[in-house]
Amino acid sequence: MTNIQHNIPFTQDNRAYRFPVSVKGVVLQESKVVLLKNERDEWELPGGKLELGEEPEICFVREIKEELGLNVKVGHLLDTWVYQISEGVVVLIITYGCYPEPFSEVTHSPEHKDVGLFTLEEINFLKMPNGYKKSIQKWFELSAHQKALQ
Repeated sequence: MTNIQHNIPFTQDNRAYRFPVSVKGVVLQESKVVLLKNERDEWELPGGKLELGEEPEICFVREIKEELGLNVKVGHLLDTWVYQISEGVVVLIITYGCYPEPFSEVTHSPEHKDVGLFTLEEINFLKMPNGYKKSIQKWFELSAHQKALQ
């Protein structure tokens, strides 16, 4: 059954879990990854909530532009995982690698406390969810493999 007004399917199973979707991106500059510090003093990948009717790839490009001021092209889908931010707050995270246009510095939106560039080794010591660390590791590996093929 479909809600014709918004063309949004709805389920007969009202007990199904529902949580927001956040689309994040691994942005590399040379051998460093761009991270943002959030209000919980955790480092995280740039990105944000998927809007109703929006494709994940479109959300990803929009959020990177809003949060970092960078234009990017979507790369590989890296991972999907469920993250419990706090008691009762759960979000589905989708991470992509990306290809940014060349940049020399990065800015951040007011919704974050700070922005930083970190090496792969440095992220191991940062306060951040392990799911982000796995996505960063995977994009570093894929990027290195792509460079080796060129």
